[in-house]
Amino acid sequence: MEINQQTLIKKAARGDSAAFEALLAGHEKMMYAIALRMTRNAEDAKDCLQDAMLRIYKALPSFRGESTFSTWVYRVVTNTCLDSHRRKKVRRSESLDALNEAGWNAPDTAKGPEETAENSGLRSILSVSLNKLPVEIRSAVVLRDVQGFSYEEISDILQINIGTVKSRISRGREKLREMLAPYMELN
Repeated sequence: MEINQQTLIKKAARGDSAAFEALLAGHEKMMYAIALRMTRNAEDAKDCLQDAMLRIYKALPSFRGESTFSTWVYRVVTNTCLDSHRRKKVRRSESLDALNEAGWNAPDTAKGPEETAENSGLRSILSVSLNKLPVEIRSAVVLRDVQGFSYEEISDILQINIGTVKSRISRGREKLREMLAPYMELN
């Protein structure tokens, strides 16, 4: 951990709000990305992010530096999202039509209209399929395949052993393959 970050942690732990803001400034985008992928909803992601920041602020004096600060922060965000999911055990599922009507549109970088339609459809199908995974499996898959964390980092973030991480990712990938197989056969 660099000296500047250690200083900011100490100041923020003593209640310095400017130090706290500076400390989280470099992590906020990734925190939101994790929350968004785990909650599947921008408003829920913002709520979880706000709750996570409050948790981080309150828990900062107990941060012992056993993991990197960023790993600890992402663990707090992940746990906040998991807690939110547990509180809302019954979630309504949204169809692609409902998502499109709500204005959701996957970013598209394809060149031609045919390629654009195909890529957009596959991205939408992948997103919906990913959201159908159980939250424990989805969180591991998102952290690895979407956010690019290593198995060790995921183990620290989710506070589970590496074997469990690998198992969840493997099961998640297999379930995704099964869900996407009908669409892949068409291409």
